[in-house]
Amino acid sequence: MYNLNKIIVQPNSKISLDNYDSSYTGKLKKKKGKEVLKANVEELYELQKTFYADERFSLLIIFQASDAAGKDSTIKHVFSGVNPQGVSVHNFKSPSKKELAHDYLWRHYKQLPEKGMIEIFNRSHYENVLVTRVHPYYIAGTIPGIETVDKIDDNFWNSRFNQINNFEKHISENGTHIIKFFLNISPEEQKKRFLDRIDTPEKNWKFNSGDLKERKLWDKYKHAFEQMLSNTSTGHAPWHIIPADNKYFARYIVSQIIKEKLQSLNLKYPMGETKEQLETAKQQLLNE
Repeated sequence: MYNLNKIIVQPNSKISLDNYDSSYTGKLKKKKGKEVLKANVEELYELQKTFYADERFSLLIIFQASDAAGKDSTIKHVFSGVNPQGVSVHNFKSPSKKELAHDYLWRHYKQLPEKGMIEIFNRSHYENVLVTRVHPYYIAGTIPGIETVDKIDDNFWNSRFNQINNFEKHISENGTHIIKFFLNISPEEQKKRFLDRIDTPEKNWKFNSGDLKERKLWDKYKHAFEQMLSNTSTGHAPWHIIPADNKYFARYIVSQIIKEKLQSLNLKYPMGETKEQLETAKQQLLNE
């Protein structure tokens, strides 16, 4: 239904989000989209069970996007059928005083999944090249040698990209598979969703007036996203640019990519006891 290669950011490529249609749905209509999502959710249930039992790998799934792009709802729908014992979600908010006393990757490293587990980062370590790039004064004075904003230049960001790439390479080489999703939403669709949050009483809690201040910085965030995608998409941790103006399509694509990743791992249940051992145990129980 969609050529997934079109949404993968190739390593060392310079991308412009203007070349990615956030409203694209191909020939997939909403009704059919919900049907294929449901089928994928059912398959993910079986795959996740085997992944948990296999216990050879861990899986880190990263979501980044502008406000109201649908991260929460995508996670909710795609993982609606899995066993909660094997999947956890961490939403990284503003760092605490203790977290700021460490390097910026420390709090993320602490949340990495153990073998057999799937961990979802709803926002992630990439906030450190997004929000901080748009608001560099968050960094000034927190790092030795970076006392003022004028010292936060392209070399600084390139160094940070390398740090993130090395971090992901390290965990990848130690058994953690990484899937990264950028939910690509248009400013028009974001405006529509903000208005919906204001007009719908049960959605009022989702709206924050501060989001409008960030919306005014749309072009700066767009540049930061493009730099992030261009500099941190690697063979072992590729970025996927997901058309997100239509939620049903975004959910389908995300579920399809995760399903195909798990299928590629040749998952299997571990060897149990021999048939003879099982038969002996069965007879012991029957003879009680």
